[in-house]
Amino acid sequence: MLRQRHDDHTTVLRRLDVLSAPLIVLSAVSIAFGPDVGDGIAGAWVDRFEIALSILFSAEYAVRLYLGGRRYALSFYGVIDLLAGVPGLLILAGGHEMLAIRILRLFRLLALLKLGRFGRATARLGAALHSVRDEFALLAAAVGIMLFLAAIGIRHFEAEVQPEHFSTFVDCLWWAVVSLTTVGYGDVYPITAGGKAFAAITLLVSLGIVAAPAGLIAAALSAQENPRKEHGETGP
Repeated sequence: MLRQRHDDHTTVLRRLDVLSAPLIVLSAVSIAFGPDVGDGIAGAWVDRFEIALSILFSAEYAVRLYLGGRRYALSFYGVIDLLAGVPGLLILAGGHEMLAIRILRLFRLLALLKLGRFGRATARLGAALHSVRDEFALLAAAVGIMLFLAAIGIRHFEAEVQPEHFSTFVDCLWWAVVSLTTVGYGDVYPITAGGKAFAAITLLVSLGIVAAPAGLIAAALSAQENPRKEHGETGP
């Protein structure tokens, strides 16, 4: 009997996933293009649509909370559903201009990952990231130290000759972030010989640190995939 009840709950949740998918996309479209409609008749219909979505998303959250209980409420998607659904009802009390609350419903797009194979792929990715969390923490600390040292160093070389770009730590930190992530906007760059040499050394040292997360994720996903192959599982 308990197994039958569990299967019934699972069926209901899967149907909710499928039924909510088009509403999730429509909600994002409404948030993106709603402000362009204006305050005329079309704007009034957009407002009604927003209210309807708020009610539907909140009702969905209530159903999931009833079926899943505390475990669902404290889960990742439980928090996402709460952010996307319940705050939407505040639009009724706060008005059409509560942009921050409306943007929260963009979190609903993450729920699309639960559908079909994407749900399984997301679970594997989550497990892979969890397995290398200590390594990521170490890399995050290393990146923070590199950014700090790069900002301090470039300020030492460039502050006197380019005070408009490197006079404050925040300006130097901006250069460090743009450079270490290899974005390179080109708006700020060293012009002294010492600054150029320091930048070159910093970039060479940081390349491995910046690229390491991709290697960690690939290795962790591979480790997740090997047991599945050993058990004869296929598919995404």
